[in-house]
Amino acid sequence: MSDAPPPGGPGDLRLDGLVGSRVALRHRIGERDGRPLFTDAVGTLSDGGVRDGVATVTIATRRGDVVVARDAVVAVREVPAAVPRRAPLTDVARLQNLCADAWPALAERPLGAWRLRAAGGFSGRANAAVAVGDPGVGTAAALSIVRGFAEEHGVAPRVLAPTGSPWSRAVRAEGWLADAGHEPGPEVSTQVAACEVLAADTPLSCSDAPSDGWWRTTVGGPPGAAQRHVLAGAGDRIAHLGFGVAGDPADPDAVVRLAVVDDHLHLSCLAVTATGRRRGTGTALVAGAARWGLERGARWLVLQVSTANPGGLAFWAALGTTEHHRYHYLVPPGDS
Repeated sequence: MSDAPPPGGPGDLRLDGLVGSRVALRHRIGERDGRPLFTDAVGTLSDGGVRDGVATVTIATRRGDVVVARDAVVAVREVPAAVPRRAPLTDVARLQNLCADAWPALAERPLGAWRLRAAGGFSGRANAAVAVGDPGVGTAAALSIVRGFAEEHGVAPRVLAPTGSPWSRAVRAEGWLADAGHEPGPEVSTQVAACEVLAADTPLSCSDAPSDGWWRTTVGGPPGAAQRHVLAGAGDRIAHLGFGVAGDPADPDAVVRLAVVDDHLHLSCLAVTATGRRRGTGTALVAGAARWGLERGARWLVLQVSTANPGGLAFWAALGTTEHHRYHYLVPPGDS
């Protein structure tokens, strides 16, 4: 670590120059038998201001904020960004199932802990077998059943599995590959945030049924049967379903679909028209949506965005969402 002299000297400048960075900071916490005691804090550094007449800094650690008097700092150095912790598989499975509940397919059939789903080809999420557990039969047999279900419902065989999970590895071991032909890409980032953090008292026109303008902005015109079922069908597990609009409902500046399942608000179909761009319309719509979810019992917001959409990833990162896990679409060899 680099020495940090007492406040008023070069050390203060050193601390100020690292504000906003991730640091390892050593500081005095007292004495024992006449000898000073030290401890370390690792996290993002910020100016803590003056507290009870003492100048401080704050380190945002994984366990919470640590406030340190500047004159207690003995060393500080910048450290690399933390490696994100992988979410437990039980949490990944729960969230993936919750997102499937919020996006109801036309046809669904259980296969052990897997969910076979079809919706006339509308969206990958509603036309894939969700593999987040034990199918109750061998993987090869399960994939044969997936093929049969897909053929029965006139859709392509496809598996949705969390990236890097044992379920994904088992399917890939049978020769299935990432669906390179899937638009907008075969891998999707599942993002989460606390509704309370994003919520604001932003006016949000939200109805129980989508307007013609909402449909036009979302799917380009009147919906087909599958689109209407997936987007406007109140699935068995959806507690609240809403269709948000910014601006004139007949000619909206932006639209969003909202579904509350358990304690999560599933946000999808966020689209900003040309007239609503570069005016903060999307950000305001998300803030209003988070408030709508809070008022209906949701604590967390969850959404899914393709990793091949850098603009979308940047938008959500700027709002403060974080990646919970990724999933990808797998298809039989020759179909990718």
